[in-house]
Amino acid sequence: MTDKPWAGRFAERTDMSVERFTSSIQIDRRLYPYDILGSIAHCRMLAKTGVITDEEASKLVEGLGGIQRDLDHGNFQFDDRLEDIHMHIEDRLLQDVGKVAQKLHTARSRNDQVVLDMRMFVLDATGMIMKSLQDLRLAFAELATQHCETIMPGYTHTQRAQPVILGHHLMAYYEMFTRDYLRFKDSYARTDVMPLGAAALAGTTYPIDPHYTAELLGFSTVAANSMDTVSDRDFVMEFLSDASICMVHLSRLSEELILWSSSEFGFVTLPDAFATGSSIMPQKKNPDIPELVRGKTGTVFGNLVNLLTMMKSLPLAYNRDMQEDKAPTFETADTLKACLGIYIKMLPKLTFNKEAMQQAASSGFLNATDMADYLVNSGMPFRKAHSVVGRAVAYALEHKKELHELSLKELQTFSKSIEQSLFDHLSLKTMVSRRLSSGGTSQKNVKGAIKKALEQLRKEKAEEKKFFSEKR
Repeated sequence: MTDKPWAGRFAERTDMSVERFTSSIQIDRRLYPYDILGSIAHCRMLAKTGVITDEEASKLVEGLGGIQRDLDHGNFQFDDRLEDIHMHIEDRLLQDVGKVAQKLHTARSRNDQVVLDMRMFVLDATGMIMKSLQDLRLAFAELATQHCETIMPGYTHTQRAQPVILGHHLMAYYEMFTRDYLRFKDSYARTDVMPLGAAALAGTTYPIDPHYTAELLGFSTVAANSMDTVSDRDFVMEFLSDASICMVHLSRLSEELILWSSSEFGFVTLPDAFATGSSIMPQKKNPDIPELVRGKTGTVFGNLVNLLTMMKSLPLAYNRDMQEDKAPTFETADTLKACLGIYIKMLPKLTFNKEAMQQAASSGFLNATDMADYLVNSGMPFRKAHSVVGRAVAYALEHKKELHELSLKELQTFSKSIEQSLFDHLSLKTMVSRRLSSGGTSQKNVKGAIKKALEQLRKEKAEEKKFFSEKR
């Protein structure tokens, strides 16, 4: 092992406890593919600008390729004394190709090097999450297609409110995850910035060509300010923020599936392959997948708060605190990808109990608003209609009936405007079919929303296929 790169300044060797405390290799070792790609591009750029020779660059690139193969196959020794993945690769390169390896770090610092690796990791993670979100949204649209006629109660304050189409409810999640997709897509552009050339913080005196490096690595643009470049973790915080919002949506979905699969609701049955049993109660079928997704949400939230807190008081430019950005980023990326992946598999296998949903929508006075609308259409002001229907509900509760179970004579004691036509007005099918306002729950609207969603997904997939084929 060589001396540390800063050994010339120090009179004492680094204490072993300090080496263990400052080492990040057990975490950042997963950045090795990006570190090697970045180093290869850097070598080629240095050769292009004449800082090193073509022969030197070829030797370095060949050596880096050999190191990658060993890392890929697990034939690489790690040592806390070398701190991080960057120093491990540089030290191994010196062993493999000799002193020419000492030229690799010309016009580069670990400060801009680690930002490069992290940007490349976040870009790849974002791309995979975007593709998963497309698959998840497709699953929702296809599931909604099967339930354009299934009526269920819609809720506010967890109380039955008005009847809705199950497909409409499912498409609400399509909209949530579409916003997540667009957030990740938007943040991708701000992450897609090549930082090499910033060096430690002030740039470099060498005649580098960062645009060529960016071209080799598939970046769209080059960082504009060297100090901002090495101290910027906005792209990581934005990634964690996007992931946290997405986990909110996954957690809300999980909560509904947990409730709906209970005996008290009985709206949905989870597939046996995506549930577990009890070690003591033979009858149990537990919704472990939704519960775990709901639980993992806290981990992702915590990682966002972790990074926000870490960054909030750091002066420009680089500070060692930033080493702590990797663990929360890796954990968040792994967690979100896993949660999306399991839901993509589970959603198509859900079985909905249409009869239980319709029965639930038929009780609890979910047609009260429609009765008020009926009176408004007969010329009554809405506030008066609201009061009339409220008194009718109180009467029905007292007599243990629903509004549509009251006789015409009983209903007319509350308003002479009520006629036999009210009863058709209060049927479930009529109530949902009349909700034709933009974004409403009518069957026509739901079918239109699904059609639009499928067209949107086809367009997105075509665009993303072209976009990512032009990247690394």
